[in-house]
Amino acid sequence: MEGFPIYTLDSAPEASKSALREVQTRFGMIPNLAGAMATSPVLIQSFIGVFDQVHNGSFTEPQIQTVLLTDAVTNDCTWAVALHTALALQAGLDPAYVAAMRAGRLPSDGKIGALSKLARTLIEKRGRLDDQDIEHFLAAGFSKDLLLEVITIVAASTITNYTGNVTNPPLEAMLQAHAWTS
Repeated sequence: MEGFPIYTLDSAPEASKSALREVQTRFGMIPNLAGAMATSPVLIQSFIGVFDQVHNGSFTEPQIQTVLLTDAVTNDCTWAVALHTALALQAGLDPAYVAAMRAGRLPSDGKIGALSKLARTLIEKRGRLDDQDIEHFLAAGFSKDLLLEVITIVAASTITNYTGNVTNPPLEAMLQAHAWTS
């Protein structure tokens, strides 16, 4: 089968161009995954909407990257693991926590570990959390509204992880240092 195209602003379908411009504004470039997403204007526009909600929510950037990196590993998306490794480190997340998540382990910090565990559990249990899963998250100092907000971050990562796994975009040179295999 022929691979998926990696669109640019010039080559993208007209209905995807405004979303690609938004991606370029936020990232300073158009990542290959976004270029692949542009194949579907519905997908790329939906991603931008969810992305905005995630990054305008209650969590700090290191916490957001904790969820996104955990999800990328859980969903076995090599492209997203490389990206979120770079972004987590850039956001100041402890390199030991990043290494733990990349290895499928929980970070040693109680709060970051609880956040990572919730993200992984949501995916593995397909959202069917039990009381113990919820209590563990709340006991780490999070609230019920933040538990529900994590679902938004998981939704955003599901879009990118599934797209990455389906389209298999090449890893950008700047992400090569963070390449990952399961």
